[in-house]
Formats: sequence, structure tokens, C-alpha cells
Amino acid sequence: MLRLIDARTGEPALAAPVRRGLTRVEAHASGYGAASLRVLLVADLLVRALELGGTPAWLLLTGDRDQAELRAGATALGMHPFEDGRDLGAGVGEAQILRVVGEDAPTPDDGLRIAVAPAEGAVPGAAERRAAPDADPAVLRLALLSAPRTQPLRLDATALAEARATLARWRRTVADWARQPSRPVPEELRARLRAAWEDDLDVPEVLRVLRSVRDAGPDLPAGARFETYAYADRLLGLELTRDLGAPA
Repeated sequence: MLRLIDARTGEPALAAPVRRGLTRVEAHASGYGAASLRVLLVADLLVRALELGGTPAWLLLTGDRDQAELRAGATALGMHPFEDGRDLGAGVGEAQILRVVGEDAPTPDDGLRIAVAPAEGAVPGAAERRAAPDADPAVLRLALLSAPRTQPLRLDATALAEARATLARWRRTVADWARQPSRPVPEELRARLRAAWEDDLDVPEVLRVLRSVRDAGPDLPAGARFETYAYADRLLGLELTRDLGAPA
């Protein structure tokens, strides 16, 4: 079960204490930029992790500036749609409230507080997205995912180049594996992936597991590697299977 560190207490708590009970995930972000997009991305990952565990989630965005721009940026990065959380009180039937916030941002006293460290660096706005419609937004998504959410992150040219190279390499390799007979995800790998994201949403550990799968010896069939990457991508949202069918 997904456990998160409550930033108010420093103690772990169940993200969904009521089995299959509706969980409200509320992102608190104002002002378009890397820091706000990182908050939204953590909220999106929480929804994905909850849904993988069979828990329904309700995703909202609360803030007072640049809400339209943030929603557009979230859509470009492949996030779930955010509903408007402004002036929305509790008591609408959810079993739990998860509030995803920047480290020093104020929030209401109820619910579990999920703190996200700052992120710096230029992120494409609407004009840049229109000017470069073929740019791959998953590069920025992977760069934002590469560091623990509790650590500050800088989106410089090096970080983006590393994310771009990793994404291209993984997609090419996944497409190669897909040419072989499919095999189920090995239970040991499935358990490692779930243990990572259920331990305070440890996405960098999920990425390490994928690297270990790519570098594993010949005893791990290509079809099992493919299914493992596809399974992990249900959380990561990086479109790792996008190049299936492309020329070798």
C-alpha cells in the first residue's frame, strides 16, 4: 500500500487508509514555472500510483495565478486533467485528502501534506510549444522525475540532454524487445517496482530498476523486459512504447 511522508509530522502515513475509498489529490500551485509544474507532476504521479492500487482518485488544482497556463503545461506533459479546486471545501465524500505543495507554501490544516522541493530552469510556455510542435514533452517530464521530489532540481541544458538521450535509448530498446515473443513481468521485478513507488513515491528508484532490467543478463527474456517497461510506464507516463513498429 502506498505510504507517504506527511510533511507536517515527518511520519509515514497511508495515502489511502480506506480500501478503494475516493482519495482527493490537490495540487497547490501558483505562477507558471518549473517549480509549479513539478508540484503538478507529483500530484499526477500520486493519482497514477493510487489507481494502479485500485483506489479511485480525484485530481484538483488550487492557486491564484496562471491556472490556465499551468493546466496547458500539465496537458502538454501528459498529466491527468486537473479540476478547479478553488473555494472547494472538504466533505464531498472523499476518504482522504492529499495536498501536494511547494516546501514553504501554506495549505489548509486538514489532509496529508506532500512537500515538493523547488525546481529551477526555463520551461516552454504556450508560444514555445506552438513554435516547436514536434518537441517531445516527455523529455521535460523525465528530467523532472529524475531527482527525488525532496531535493531541489535544476533543469539546465545538461539535465535535459541526459533526459533526451535516455528517453531515445529506452524507446529504441523497448521497440527492439517488442519484436520478440511477449513474456509476463517477473514477479520479482513487479514487486521491486511497486515497493519503490509505494515507498513515499520513490520514482528515482523506479528508474534504477528499469536501468537494471536493461542491463540484465541473457536469462531475462526480451519479452519480459518489454512488459516490465510497459508496466512501469503506467506510473511514469513517458510513452516508452511509442516507437513500436518503427524501422530497426
